[in-house]
Amino acid sequence: MLYNILLIVQILVALGIIGLVLIQHGKGADAGAAFGGGASGTVFGSKGSGNFLTRLTAVLAALFFANSLMLAWLVAHPDNIGGETSIVPTSVTETVAPKKSDAVNQAPVDIPGGANAAPSGTADKKSSPSDIPN
Repeated sequence: MLYNILLIVQILVALGIIGLVLIQHGKGADAGAAFGGGASGTVFGSKGSGNFLTRLTAVLAALFFANSLMLAWLVAHPDNIGGETSIVPTSVTETVAPKKSDAVNQAPVDIPGGANAAPSGTADKKSSPSDIPN
């Protein structure tokens, strides 16, 4: 449950950072405002919006990094969150054994070309010391 909440917060913070970065003006936009660009008539003033948006982006970035560390810790220690998580995979250690009734009356079958067959061209030929090239 905690993992899912932190994951949702992570996604919302990431979208907030993306939106804030897209709203902000680059450094080159200040030169246009000096020649009557009309930026002084905004809600935050000519320099206020840049400072406010920059600080808000920094706060969201710090929240993003802290949330990332908490998510990483939860993934590394899934036993500390009180149950299974929906995203973290668990290892499967169960193996399926054949039924006893299937294996009781069956003898091993030698299949030509099967796993125990000799490579082609060497059809069950025993090697002797005279076969070894000098």
